[in-house]
Amino acid sequence: MILDASNLIVGRLASIVAKKLLLGEIIDIVNCDKAVVSGKKEFLILDYKRKRDMGTFVKGPFYFRSSERYVKRVIRGMVDYKKDRGRKALKRIKCYSDVPEKLKDKKFETLKEADVLKIKNLNYMQVRKLLDFVCKK
Repeated sequence: MILDASNLIVGRLASIVAKKLLLGEIIDIVNCDKAVVSGKKEFLILDYKRKRDMGTFVKGPFYFRSSERYVKRVIRGMVDYKKDRGRKALKRIKCYSDVPEKLKDKKFETLKEADVLKIKNLNYMQVRKLLDFVCKK
């Protein structure tokens, strides 16, 4: 299954994908840059900075600067990754920031239940903009 994450809410996308991974499906997610995180922009930026600055750079926790790693970490949070079943499920997912060459001619699916139009207000931010704003040097 190949999912297009454009204008999909990351949390809802992750919960649906986690269930499918645990059932044994292989999933590729493209356009992770264009996925959205719901919430007020100021709160999202402060919360991500707080999480990223916790701990040490050796022991973690590790929060990444690339959008595909960000989406994969959110999905990892919804799978019991410390047990064998969860580890095997996480090996069945691939995330890409844009569309790779090997998937260009394939048909993408989208999830209507995770669409950004479900949010009744305009409080959301794209993952790429969030990471660019927080991780700029």
